[in-house]
Amino acid sequence: MRNKINLYLIEFAINALLRAKRKNIFIFIVFSMLIFLLTSIFLITTSIKYELDTTVDALPQIIVQKVKAGRHYDIDSSIAEDILSIAGVNGAISRVWGYYYFANAGVNFSIVGIDEYDEQYSKTFSNIVEKFDFDSIKNRGMIVGKGVKKVLEHNYYNDYFNFIKPNGKLKRLYIAGVFDSDIELESNDIIVMSKSDAQEIFGMPENMATDIVVKVANPREIPTIASKIKLMYPDTRVVTNNDLKVSYQNIFDYKSGIFLALFIVALFTFFMIIYDKTSGLSSEEKKEIGILKAVGWSVDDILKEKFYEAFIISFFSYGLGVILAFWYVFELQAPILRDVFVGYSKLKTSFQLPFVFDIETLFLVFLLSVPIYIGATIIPSWRASTLDVDDVIR
Repeated sequence: MRNKINLYLIEFAINALLRAKRKNIFIFIVFSMLIFLLTSIFLITTSIKYELDTTVDALPQIIVQKVKAGRHYDIDSSIAEDILSIAGVNGAISRVWGYYYFANAGVNFSIVGIDEYDEQYSKTFSNIVEKFDFDSIKNRGMIVGKGVKKVLEHNYYNDYFNFIKPNGKLKRLYIAGVFDSDIELESNDIIVMSKSDAQEIFGMPENMATDIVVKVANPREIPTIASKIKLMYPDTRVVTNNDLKVSYQNIFDYKSGIFLALFIVALFTFFMIIYDKTSGLSSEEKKEIGILKAVGWSVDDILKEKFYEAFIISFFSYGLGVILAFWYVFELQAPILRDVFVGYSKLKTSFQLPFVFDIETLFLVFLLSVPIYIGATIIPSWRASTLDVDDVIR
């Protein structure tokens, strides 16, 4: 029976917290804010990491670029046919794409030109080709991502947009449709149009492309095929999807260092509270323990009551902090903190942090907070409860 939850002890613990409500409310608020900060940091990093990994997985296996004096130039589309002759290559597609700066909004759009008869290197583009009729929109229309649509409407381009070509002339394309994607970063700033329209906007000859993407039958042969392409065309830069993953990871690790600093500050503040708790009880708390022993409470009863006190504060602080963190990150989209990762530059359209429920993150924050606080409360209470009643009361 003694191992069962004692409701009278819980009631006593609640009344004890209310007797020192100013102190406990302060601890509750500070504790909740620390949990909120720690959880928000983990949620933001997990969400962006998930989005980056998903984006990289959707990228081509090999990208071949023309390089002159260390700079990227247009590449001859006919090179794709030579790459197809390499054993193990399933496909080689010349791509036409680039960035277009929209000065009114201060953002960069990603223009992608595709041919509906080509094999698409992205699932998103395959879905677009199936959904929209490119023959009917060629030379007059485009398909935009939902982020682009929002920016255009904000600048009063509801039906069309005027692109400025390199020769200074305008090319008007009408908005023929809006697409969405499972990858937020992919659908956020992309404008899809025919290859000929994209080449015209970039001032690119018909036989030239931005780069060439290569599909490989066996992923294990990617490094070997990349080396063969480099030997065939020494003036090219051959980038594999593994190279892109490493590059993305390096950027992520650099940004994570800033979040690590915030994490350390939050933990330092939390352990300052823990140090204050473990350094000893106040004279009033010691006197209360002495009185409880004098009226017949056992050491076990006192420790249980102190456990309930610490658990009530720490658990409800944890719950409030986690709820606030989810609301802040996924509902408000983490203003200020998310800019540490994505930057403050306006040369991009905004994107939504994808919702990722990571039980490991919540469990880690729980272990870093609730058990430690409970232990910091029980240890000094145990020390005081093992002393003689007269010594404690005095």
